[in-house]
Amino acid sequence: MTERLDGPQVSSADTADETSTGPAETPRTQRRLGPSPAVAIAFLLPAALLLGIWVIYPIVYSIFRSLFDSAGTGFVGLGNYASIFTDSGMLTTIRNNLIWVVVAPIVVTTLGLIFAVLTERIRWSTAFKLIVFMPMAVSLMAAGVIFRLVYEQDPAKGVANAVLTTVHDTFSSSQGYPEARPREGDQSPVTADGGAVVTKQPAQAGQPVLIPIVGVKPNALPSNAQAAKAPAAGDGLSGTVWFDFTPGGGGKNGEVDASEKGLPGMTVEAVQNGKVAATATTADDGSFRFEGLPAGSYVVRLPQSNFQAAYGGLSWLGPTLITPAIIGAFVWVWAGFAMVLIAAGLAAIPRDALEAARIDGATEWQVFRKITVPLLSPVLLVVFVTMIINTLKVFDLVFIIAPASVQPQANVVALEMWRVSFGGGNNQGLGSALAVFLLILVLPFMIMNIRRFRRDES
Repeated sequence: MTERLDGPQVSSADTADETSTGPAETPRTQRRLGPSPAVAIAFLLPAALLLGIWVIYPIVYSIFRSLFDSAGTGFVGLGNYASIFTDSGMLTTIRNNLIWVVVAPIVVTTLGLIFAVLTERIRWSTAFKLIVFMPMAVSLMAAGVIFRLVYEQDPAKGVANAVLTTVHDTFSSSQGYPEARPREGDQSPVTADGGAVVTKQPAQAGQPVLIPIVGVKPNALPSNAQAAKAPAAGDGLSGTVWFDFTPGGGGKNGEVDASEKGLPGMTVEAVQNGKVAATATTADDGSFRFEGLPAGSYVVRLPQSNFQAAYGGLSWLGPTLITPAIIGAFVWVWAGFAMVLIAAGLAAIPRDALEAARIDGATEWQVFRKITVPLLSPVLLVVFVTMIINTLKVFDLVFIIAPASVQPQANVVALEMWRVSFGGGNNQGLGSALAVFLLILVLPFMIMNIRRFRRDES
């Protein structure tokens, strides 16, 4: 019995045709997303052309030029590269760059981390970030000019020495009187003994001691100096140290006159049998007194420290401290940059991990050391590597801050490259070799950063 079906019948042949035509139409339905390769190349070509002109061509030409002498006519091969590692000045330059690479990135990254953590705990964090980041708005040349003034030797001009001298003078009561000396002649009761001033005759308790001093410069006389007071006889050993000079003339040598000033702040010693038995300090009128001194004969002495120049701070721009001083300027400029990057990474740390550690009893130092720092390690590495690249390229700060007399001691590879090529050396062969050497130093850290960025994106 045959079953009758209503409606149109679909044969197996038709089904096979539809099945066969389906895949054949798929390539026609697929279309490329985005522009064609030709359009992409057209847009990339200008950038690639500029990159070749400004980057690739200078690198290739520098490598080629480094193989020739200063005139560019004589082929010297690797002779210029050999000079880099044999010349004493070049070795000093490489040593300075090693100091920069080791010290500056560590200090900048550490300060940036400390600042970033502190800004989360203070109310005025925005103002603090603004103050720390503000040096980034200043060019390195302007920063060099600023710190050239900061490191001036004269405390009246240099901020660094002004701070140091203020702190020193706060805790030191001695007043320096450079070039001061006793009056020459047999009539003077004191004489010079090496760098000190001593009485010619031993003194005893109750006998006033007069110590006249001359050669005091007007600017060395402190503003608190008062009229000298002649010593009076008493039970203890006392006396007066004064500037034995009467303005306008007149007066008697070796005697305290009314218009003569005492010398305050001088250290006075009572010496017996070659040992210091007591020490006193002169008052504003130059008077002094030894309290509780046993009976006997003593030589009164003004030690050499009284006649040394007053503390004027450190020689920041000298050959010893010039490199640390410039690194300090570099840290001032870049600490804000490190702080902002690390603060951004700190804001992305999940707070649950920190709170869980605190609930488990971890101290704030343990939370910081075992949780915060490990989670921030990618950001810290980026900041650290970036600072290494910047230290290898530093030029402006060294050129501006270091005086010409100490630039050989503060020299770095980037500055030496400019000096050899254009700053009077006129040896572009050696300068090109230094440029290639600097490129070789920078390349590993650039590759490290690029790989890090790729890992973060994947």
